[in-house]
Formats: sequence, structure tokens, C-alpha cells
Amino acid sequence: MPAGSDNESAAGVLVLKSVATSPHHGVLGIARSLGRLGVDVHIASPDRAAETRSRYARRWFAWTLEDGEQSLARLDAIGDELGGGQLIVPVDDSAAAFVDRHADSLGDRFVFPRQPRDLVRTLSSKRGLHDLCRAHEVPTPHSAFPESEAAAEAYARETGYPVVVKRAEGWRPVRRANAPSVVIAHDPAGLRRAYADLNGRDGPNAVLQEYIPGDARSIWMFNGYFDESSDCLFHATGQKVRQAPPHTGATALGVCRGNAEVATTTKRLFKALGYRGIVDLGYRFDARDGAYKLLDVNARIGSTFRLFATRDGVDVVRCLYRDLSGRPVTSSAPEDGRTWLVEDLDLLSSVRYHREGTLSVRQWLSSVRGVDELAWCARDDLAPVAALIRFRAGQTVRRRPHRRATS
Repeated sequence: MPAGSDNESAAGVLVLKSVATSPHHGVLGIARSLGRLGVDVHIASPDRAAETRSRYARRWFAWTLEDGEQSLARLDAIGDELGGGQLIVPVDDSAAAFVDRHADSLGDRFVFPRQPRDLVRTLSSKRGLHDLCRAHEVPTPHSAFPESEAAAEAYARETGYPVVVKRAEGWRPVRRANAPSVVIAHDPAGLRRAYADLNGRDGPNAVLQEYIPGDARSIWMFNGYFDESSDCLFHATGQKVRQAPPHTGATALGVCRGNAEVATTTKRLFKALGYRGIVDLGYRFDARDGAYKLLDVNARIGSTFRLFATRDGVDVVRCLYRDLSGRPVTSSAPEDGRTWLVEDLDLLSSVRYHREGTLSVRQWLSSVRGVDELAWCARDDLAPVAALIRFRAGQTVRRRPHRRATS
């Protein structure tokens, strides 16, 4: 399926984004990947961010996830306007949980993989994932789910610092909306601050995990697509080279690398669970015991999915579209050593790596030379990167008065 050679004729795709944050390169990747095949790609989100400016994004619809019934009614109206049979693709945990929770209602207008009951919610919950790993003998970091700040501090005293503090359930509200979802706490003050930030109106929403030493390259990713029978039709593995923010964040620069152990473990687990559709996972190699430990599961498409595109253009969203359109899914293997870069995130994080003394200018130039694909820049689609530049410039201007006032 070479890019641009297949004139798809089935119904279009509605990309569902529930969070109004920064521009979303994953949404842009979906629009370009399917749009270049002639598929109509539409976006429903709270904000008209940079990705909606793509020439491959046919229409943008305002949609928020503030009230379940109103959000559902709005999607029904969008479905009516676009016509039946649209493939719906959520890009964040809240949107994925919403689609799964309202699967019966949404199934009248949209097409999407149906999961076993409560599986999406369980995989997206750190506690649920921890229990699944234990039940299926998949290595995972030692974790605790403290119900109070005192219990969190007691866990840290027992295990020692640093301690990793994560948001336990991404769809639940937290006290500070823009709080990072992952923090490495090096002392009691940092632990208390991170734990408090992740508390919500409905109680604590933090998990504490043991800290596994290693840089970004110790993190391995699995990107795959499972069909109706939970057979894996496409998969690829790779490593993070840099993260944004450093040490705890999303992939800023990634590389495809084969890892048979990660692939075999993942396919075994998701076959046993009866999973269907796209999945994106993160493991960390623990040099202390030689195990690849499962950290996180995105029971949806991940924003890094274009890292794993094959030479003939196949990626997980194309697999999803072809499979649910009744077409065969065939592809070559992703090319080992393929690299992918998120320009703005990598630049921002590289400055921080440089300041901490772990990345020289020469090393950075060497790492970005000859990158195979950029998340934002594309010769045939320049409007999104122009919108991204305006967004980042606006952020800089807004921050300057605050800095002067606090200096």
C-alpha cells in the first residue's frame, strides 16, 4: 500500500480529542496518513489548534467532554451531519474512555473496535494494569496506591528516594489541571507536592512506583494493531532517544529497533485479554534484573505512531482503517533505525538536557541530522507548522511579563 496509491472510497474518519492543551502532532499524523490516501478526515476537539489547519483535515467540529449526555448528543449531531459509517479514533485517555463507555449508543453512527467489557478502563488505570500484569505474569514496577499523603511518605521511606509519582487514572480530574502526569520525586517535599497536585475532588489519583535507573534509551515502545480475533496484524518496537519533558515525558526523538521479547510479551498478553484495535505501550528495561517491565498502556492510538511507519507507508491507523473497511491488511516490517522527531518538543527539551550537561550541541546536531520523518514539517502541508510557530511565539510573549513581575 504505497502512500498515495490507494484511493479509499469508504466513509471518512472522525478524530476525537477531548483535551484543549497544546497542538497535537498525533492528530496531525492521522490526518496526513489517511488524508494522503484520499480519506476524508474530520477533527472534533475543544479548540481549533494547529493540527486542524492541515490541508488533510476536511472539517473541524467544536466538541467538549464537560457533560456526558451533552457530549454524546453533540457527537450524534456530528455523526448525522457527516453521514453513517464514520470511523471514530480517540487520541487521549478521556476520549477513549468516553467512546468505550458509550459504545452501544455511538455504534449506531460510528465504526470502531468493540472491546471486552471494562477492558479499556482497566488498561488505562495504573491499578488495573498492575493487577493484570500480576495475573498474567508480565513484569511491572513495584507499585503502591496510597490513600493519604502520610501513606505516600511511608512508602517512600521504605523504598527510598527517588520515587516515581504518576497519575493513576487519566480521565479523572486532578487538583491542578496542568500538573505533569509523571514526576520523579527526590525528597519528601517533592513527593508531597506531586501527590497533592494529583488529588481530585473524588479522592487521591496518584500511584507511586519504584524508580528504575536508566536514560531514555532504556524505555521501549510497542505499537500494534489487533484484529477482531485479537491476532496482531501489525507491530513494531522502538526506543525513546529524548523525552519532553526530559526523563519523564513523551517521545521527542525516537528510533525503531526490533525487540523480540517486548513484542512476544505484548502479543501474548493482549491475545489473552481479547483486545481489539490499536494499542501503544511503554516498557522500561531494568538492568538490575534484566527484565522489560511494563509501565503504561494507551488503549488507543499513541501520538508517536508515525515513528513506526513502514517503508511502504503502513502504520497502525492505516491498518485500523483497512481492517474495519473490510480490506486486507498487509505490510512490510518497519525499517530498523528509522527515526522520527517532534520539532518543537525536542528543541525545548534539548535545551534542558544541555543545561544539565547531558547533551552537547554537537551531539544534538548529530542526532537530528538525517531524521526520517518530522512530526510537523511536511512539504505538502505547511500550514500546521506555521500555526505551531505562532502558538509557540504567543506562549513566549505571554510568559515574559510574568517573569519580569516575579524577578
